[in-house]
Amino acid sequence: MTDQRPAYGHAAAAAGAAFLLYVITLAPTTWFWDTSEYIATAHIMGIPHPPGNPLFVVVGRAWSLILGIFGLSIPIRLNLMAAASSAIATGFLFLVAHRVLLGWTAGSPARGSDVSQPRSPFPLAGAWAGAILASTAFTVWNQSNVNEKVYTVSVLVIAMVTWLLILWKDRKDTPGAGWLLVLALYLMVLGSTNHLMSLLPGPAALFLVLREKPSVFLDRRLVARGVLAIVIGLSFNFMLPLRAQLQPVINEGEPSCESVGETVVAVYTLGKTGCPALAANLRRDQYGKPPLSDRQAPIGDQLLNYFQYFDWQWARGLAASEVPGNARLPFSLLFLGLGLWGLFLVGRGDRGHLIYLGTLAFTLTLALVYYLNFKFGYSLAPEVADRTLHEVRERDYFFVGSFHLWGFLAGIGLMGAWRWAAGGEGGSARNIRLASPVLILAFLPLILNWGWATRSGDYSARDWAYNLLQSVEPYGILFTNGDNDTFPLWYLQEVEGIRPDVTVVVVQYLYTQWYPRQLNYHTAPGRQRAYDPELGPSIYDAPESPPARSLTRLSDEELNRIDHIRLPQDQTVTIGSVALRYPAGYVLGRGEQIALAMIRDSYGERPIHFASTGGLPEDLGMQRWAVRQGLTAQLRVGNVEEMEGVVRVAENLSGEWIDFEQSLHLAREVYMYRGLADREIWNDRASLNIPWHFYFLHLQLADAAMRLGREDALVDELLTASDGFMVTAQGGSRGTP
Repeated sequence: MTDQRPAYGHAAAAAGAAFLLYVITLAPTTWFWDTSEYIATAHIMGIPHPPGNPLFVVVGRAWSLILGIFGLSIPIRLNLMAAASSAIATGFLFLVAHRVLLGWTAGSPARGSDVSQPRSPFPLAGAWAGAILASTAFTVWNQSNVNEKVYTVSVLVIAMVTWLLILWKDRKDTPGAGWLLVLALYLMVLGSTNHLMSLLPGPAALFLVLREKPSVFLDRRLVARGVLAIVIGLSFNFMLPLRAQLQPVINEGEPSCESVGETVVAVYTLGKTGCPALAANLRRDQYGKPPLSDRQAPIGDQLLNYFQYFDWQWARGLAASEVPGNARLPFSLLFLGLGLWGLFLVGRGDRGHLIYLGTLAFTLTLALVYYLNFKFGYSLAPEVADRTLHEVRERDYFFVGSFHLWGFLAGIGLMGAWRWAAGGEGGSARNIRLASPVLILAFLPLILNWGWATRSGDYSARDWAYNLLQSVEPYGILFTNGDNDTFPLWYLQEVEGIRPDVTVVVVQYLYTQWYPRQLNYHTAPGRQRAYDPELGPSIYDAPESPPARSLTRLSDEELNRIDHIRLPQDQTVTIGSVALRYPAGYVLGRGEQIALAMIRDSYGERPIHFASTGGLPEDLGMQRWAVRQGLTAQLRVGNVEEMEGVVRVAENLSGEWIDFEQSLHLAREVYMYRGLADREIWNDRASLNIPWHFYFLHLQLADAAMRLGREDALVDELLTASDGFMVTAQGGSRGTP
């Protein structure tokens, strides 16, 4: 144990520096993937995808209300929450690194020098180096300047628990030290209602306690307090059924319960039994993960996937390629080595520290790789042609805690390198000063990651959502394909209040029991949200009144009974004035049948739009009536060739029908393109289809303009615009592999 006081002032300064970095590079609005879902649900106290993250939703709402007094926009408030939680986590691990380095210098005194004295430069310098490396690691930085996930809150929990356990180790024999363990346990359990990542310090904590003072498990009072901490921490999950009963607009999984008793059982058995809807939410049944024994990819490929993400952390800007084995590799190996050296130095100082930090590092890396059981990496294993065997996008954010911790371990290792360069344990003060330039290594990620991690001025997701919604006519239905077609729309409707009249239908969710019922509920007369002509394009005529009924005439009971079917005989469905025939043997899934019922019952009263002409329109045999209107395809049943203003584009441009005047007006007068054209770096390869949409639309408009004999200047304008989107669609001018 050291008698030196923890460096709270320096830790606060390190947290403040990290927070300032994240503020400078902060996203001004929403972003793709889950960002919009979490911002929207925190704003309206909704329920995001399973397990529902009730702690995040409640804390996010409270945080947003507090920051509202400063006049900040709602997305900036929530993005600042990610920045603050990550920065504070850096402050707590600063304290840990400083304490560990104090133990190292005290445990291996120098001969004839002052290295082991309290004023040794290594503890503070190492903690600062670790803070810089940890906060500027690519994924940590990239997740801290926008609220894409809930993981920065979990990183904060991990850091707080780690500091509490290091404190407990020092004070374990003093009165009241047991409360540090109880508080650490409470934080982990409470954090689990944000995300299960918060439980990852558990194995390290267990091993530390078993080594340092196993008798605490025999202390009945302490055990009772621990049980109470678990009960109180898990109680946050009661927020899910309470809020679900009130039918918020975003209510994923709809974890409602019929009785208090079954709710209690579901909460305290962690979803193993009890209230079916809540239990399914807590178990994340919606995602159908296989058992760990059923590996979704060989473990070697899964480990390579982790190393791929590790390879991004320290010098992302040196190569645009996502795969390892380029100019980044020497830096990745360098920081891998520094981290391992850091763990060695931790053990030199105190075996208890090594047991805890070594176990935590193992849990956050190898054990987590095994537990997550990913498919082949999104950008790895090109020989596996079946994309369903790959992850749908890069998953580096799952390891944000690992990279944050590794930054501090590398900072500790850097102190070993500094002392070695200064001549080892007997190095003089002069040699220590002369060797200090080695500390420049700590700033490499800050310099080399900046262009890839910053989100300053990025409005691309917000403008994508705006453009997509404005492509839909008043009270229209928009069938979307996935996260990036949906969540930004939710954000725009629920947070900015733009075009809430549009009913966004996530096709994949139609396969659930709860979602179709919710759509009927929220589009019923009296609950259907009104169209505001001031928020819509001038080309649309405002209806005199909202639709007179819900999306479909089917009752909740009828919707619940729909299941996957292979038609035993020919079946005809009337859409408007056209009879659509499906032959015997045709397969219709639950989602397709419900979508078909919605289209059948709403056509003529609600305009029908699709986010693409493929997918659902093709599956339902409606592709021939899909007419491009801006970014969407509108269903226009009838003889499309005779429809006014509609022209067919070239086959190499999909051969689609396009409403030229409507689409041209939207593209030139309505749409917003901030961050979508002529961009330097688009770092998320899995969402490159977004700028591709704009590139393709402008090419189609140029082709249609030529076919209609429009002026050359217009054609050139559209082609020039498409070139700008092409730059971004290829990864950006500096981000092309």
